Amino acid sequence: MKVVLAGAYGKLGSDILLKLLEAGHEVVAADVIDREVPGADKSKYTYKKLDVTEPAALNGLCDGADAVITTVGLTKSSDKVTCYDIDYQGNLNLLREAQRAGVAHFVYISVIKADMAPKVPMLHAKYLFEEELRKSGLTYVIHRPTGYFYDIVKVFKPMVEKGEVTLLGKKAIHANVIDTPDFAEFIVAHICDENKTYNVGGKETWSYEQIATMCFEAAGKPVVIKRAPAFLFSILAALPKNKKNGKSAVLRFGQWTMTEEMVGDTIYGEHSFKQYIADSFKKEG
Repeated sequence: MKVVLAGAYGKLGSDILLKLLEAGHEVVAADVIDREVPGADKSKYTYKKLDVTEPAALNGLCDGADAVITTVGLTKSSDKVTCYDIDYQGNLNLLREAQRAGVAHFVYISVIKADMAPKVPMLHAKYLFEEELRKSGLTYVIHRPTGYFYDIVKVFKPMVEKGEVTLLGKKAIHANVIDTPDFAEFIVAHICDENKTYNVGGKETWSYEQIATMCFEAAGKPVVIKRAPAFLFSILAALPKNKKNGKSAVLRFGQWTMTEEMVGDTIYGEHSFKQYIADSFKKEG
């Protein structure tokens, strides 16, 4: 099967690329810039430069393809584009090209509970695209992951290194995040499912207090966990400078993920988050 993989060189995209090649698919790896992916033989797939903000630049990208998988989304602050420019309109441009080319299957990587946060741009933009995909006429799969091992460690590690982790709100919040190689395997196995939405998480569910504790223990440091009111993030997000530089969207997303239960009911993968934490601090240590 010929698969166009949009956002092929991000962390998740790279793992999907490896799984697609392992499964014997013909792959067009599309991303903003070309680079090497460890473990992927460049002679086994084709690279195409990707700019989802320009519909004309997508012409011909999906020709002859049986499926499109897109991981495309804005993951950091930007003063040039918004989540709506990339997560919504960018993916919509890709969807229209897939429709023009007669692609049969379209797979989109969203976020769990994307339909429940209209005031969080990083989620709302994804939900708006989900709705466009559902009514597109293409056979679709929407994956709503709970979060990824590496992202959680990336958030907690700097706080642990400073000796103090700050959590938001008073309630214990839980997540069953998934390792990207496990998630990639699930995505590739379900490319041809018909009109499905999966809330995908890993095999272990932990509270953020437990995650912070595991990080401190892996770093060999005393456990120091404090709590701050969640509304502080709302105040920061409302500052004009953060609205202008795009940090407002990131702050609202961070606030939401730290105060909402992030537990998926489709449990997949064998990788242990507890072990991942231990290995991550060991590597750095």
